[in-house]
Amino acid sequence: MLQLLLRLLPVVLLTTAAAVWFNAVQESGPYVLRNLLPLAVLVLLSALALWRGKGSWTARNWQLALGTLGFAIPALGLSAYLHYAYDVNLDGMFSGAQNPGQLFRFLPYYTMLAGAIGFAIGWIVGRKL
Repeated sequence: MLQLLLRLLPVVLLTTAAAVWFNAVQESGPYVLRNLLPLAVLVLLSALALWRGKGSWTARNWQLALGTLGFAIPALGLSAYLHYAYDVNLDGMFSGAQNPGQLFRFLPYYTMLAGAIGFAIGWIVGRKL
């Protein structure tokens, strides 16, 4: 159990840091909790992978570990990129918009869909290993 918690700790710390940053970028707006959903799913998938592997990422097989990584890269990556772009107004992306904060209204749906596709790809690749 201790090994599981120690291996889960980096994931929890990363998602906590991302959650704090997302809250700061959105200025505690109405869509903060909605945008934390992909992060919560990432922690749950990581915990499930470690639990099934009895504290190891790959004790049973590579499917769940690669599926979790496949979820994390597009879900966390896309969300972090768009929060960064909003924060610094990357190349004037948001300067002409009437209500640029509406980006965060639908962002979790896109990141969850991208994460699900990444999970499926990772799962399929993990079956072949």
